[in-house]
Amino acid sequence: MQLISVNIGEERPLKNGKRTGTSAIFKEPTTEPVAIGALGLAGDVIIDTENHGGVDQAVYVFGRPDYDWWEGHIGRTLPNGIFGENLTVSGLESATYSIGDRLQVGAVLLEVTAPRIPCASLAARLEDPQFVKKFRFAERPGLYCRVLETGTVTVGDPVTYLPLSADGITIIESFRFFYEHDDMDEAVIRRYLAAPIDIRSRHWFEDELAKRMA
Repeated sequence: MQLISVNIGEERPLKNGKRTGTSAIFKEPTTEPVAIGALGLAGDVIIDTENHGGVDQAVYVFGRPDYDWWEGHIGRTLPNGIFGENLTVSGLESATYSIGDRLQVGAVLLEVTAPRIPCASLAARLEDPQFVKKFRFAERPGLYCRVLETGTVTVGDPVTYLPLSADGITIIESFRFFYEHDDMDEAVIRRYLAAPIDIRSRHWFEDELAKRMA
């Protein structure tokens, strides 16, 4: 696999139906080397810090095969970065990954922590008010990652897949769980807590476990 686009976003106006606000979902490709630290790409802005960013969602990765599927599905060309991803990678299909899998991107080592859950900003970016629903059922969520080894990346860098050695929670399993967890039991909670999930999810599972232990 190869890094085919590095995308950075600045705060820009975003209209969502009748509401207006700002967002940094408008990621623009750059050909310059970009430093990646513990909190993500240098120069990349995070507006909604309650739901995005932080050490466990520092980098969002999307694969070109998923782009190709979307282009065929909606019938138009989609430029790299339109899904709000920081890194666009050739040959990467996010549905095949698991939490804890790692990606060596040039000098940077990433660890997969969570699928991306679609939001209204994504629908506004794609100019389709139904896109949140479409994104859910397409099950091509992309990968949120934490940064294990910092460094600089450049378009053209090789990307190496380093799978988690143990049987883990797949990205699709986690993605579906977000929408369908009515029958969750203690064993499921403990399974998620044993995985290297993102801190927002960890807090949620810890709260759910505490309720059952009370």
